[in-house]
Parts: sequence; structure tokens; C-alpha cells
Amino acid sequence: MSKTILITSEFLGRGDDELGAKLMASFLRTLLTAEEKPDRIVFYNYGVKLLTEGTATSEILAELNKSGVQLIACGTCVGFFGLDDAIPKQHVSNMQEIVTLLVHSDNVVTV
Repeated sequence: MSKTILITSEFLGRGDDELGAKLMASFLRTLLTAEEKPDRIVFYNYGVKLLTEGTATSEILAELNKSGVQLIACGTCVGFFGLDDAIPKQHVSNMQEIVTLLVHSDNVVTV
């Protein structure tokens, strides 16, 4: 069964951004230690900022990637935010791939 997590923001939940950032980091750290991990995590809109090299979340995501979780960032979003040099190229993709992965996933969870 194919599992995909879709992350659309750098914050988890709505309301206080500082709290939302802490919750997102906690979510990703917990996912790293989870027995069952998703096959992939797709990032678009503000979510791509989590992959920015040198951030706490990028380090957690790198560990998730090492454990076999595919990380996919929307290339249009990366370019829009001027992050072309801040996000590893191997994670940047296009909407065609993202749509294909989402429609072929058995389970998609948006956070």
C-alpha cells in the first residue's frame, strides 16, 4: 500500500506561526522515529521552505530520506520563493510527477 504525506505549509495547523513551526518540527521528528513511514512526502507552496538547507527541518527530512522516504518539492514553488540554490536539486520536481504520484498513491494525508 503506497502512502504519501502532502505538506502545504511550513507550519502545522493555523494560528500562531511560532507554535505551528514547533509542531511541524515535532511532527517530522516523530515521523522519523515511527515504525511505519510513508513512501514519500510531497511539498508545495510554503511547505517547500522546510527543505531549505541548514534548517532544523531539513536535517530531519534528510534523515527521513536516508531511511527510504522520497522527498519531492514543487519546482514552481521553489522558483517562486527564490530557493533554487537552497533546496537540493534531487528533491525538486514538477507538477506532472506530483499529480502522477498523488493519483497512484493508495493513501494521501495532508498536513
